[in-house]
Amino acid sequence: MNDLEKQLTDTRNDLTRTQNTLKTTGESLETTTKELEDSKSNLESVKAELGDMEAKLEQANAQIEEKTQSNAALNTEIEGLKSNLDNANAKKNELEGTLESRKEEFEASKSKIQDLEKKVTEMESSNSNNKEQTDKLTAEIQELNNKLSATQDENTNLNSQLMELNNILLQKDTKIQELTDIVENNEKLVDAQTARLEEVETELGELKPPELGSGGFATEERTTCPMCGAVGSSIKQIEDKSKVLSYVGHIPMYAKKHVCKKCGYEF
Repeated sequence: MNDLEKQLTDTRNDLTRTQNTLKTTGESLETTTKELEDSKSNLESVKAELGDMEAKLEQANAQIEEKTQSNAALNTEIEGLKSNLDNANAKKNELEGTLESRKEEFEASKSKIQDLEKKVTEMESSNSNNKEQTDKLTAEIQELNNKLSATQDENTNLNSQLMELNNILLQKDTKIQELTDIVENNEKLVDAQTARLEEVETELGELKPPELGSGGFATEERTTCPMCGAVGSSIKQIEDKSKVLSYVGHIPMYAKKHVCKKCGYEF
């Protein structure tokens, strides 16, 4: 009876210890389950943030494409304006040459008229009977005066055309400057969008969960070191202590980063 009572007491003690162990295990399991649920919630949050980042990335790509097309159209318009400007400059030079030639003809005609008038005066004073020659010279003078008037009208017309061309050149220069400024602003905006796009892509790379292979483990075959080109087992993944994604209770969840075992480069 004493032996049986001792065995019963030992059995009860073992049962008590087993119950305590079971209780502790249950509490640990409950805590682990809660942490797992918190981790799932954090993962859903990260996935939602990843979706927002991808939407922003698509929007930035669309804006860059639009600005690129706009710049191409503006560059084409600038080339057309430059071609028109060259043609206008050539026409301006031609008109200036013609105007200079007309001025020389005008001066020659004016000098010839003065000579003829001088001859008429001399002839009138020396021989009043030479009326026929005087009339001929007078008619020639009248013809030259008509030519001189026509030359003056043509010079006026050429000056008007030259002023018009100068105005057109000024307008085209102003338009080219405006388009050049627009292109420069668009290029600055594209550079800013490209920089933002790179930042978003970097953030997406950091937030994107690891891909799973056929065995359920993260595959590293596609991860390549940008410094030395190593792949596969030469790349290991560690926690980035400088980037905290979330907290599970008081335990921080860090972002991941890759380290090349060959060259030591972190990315």
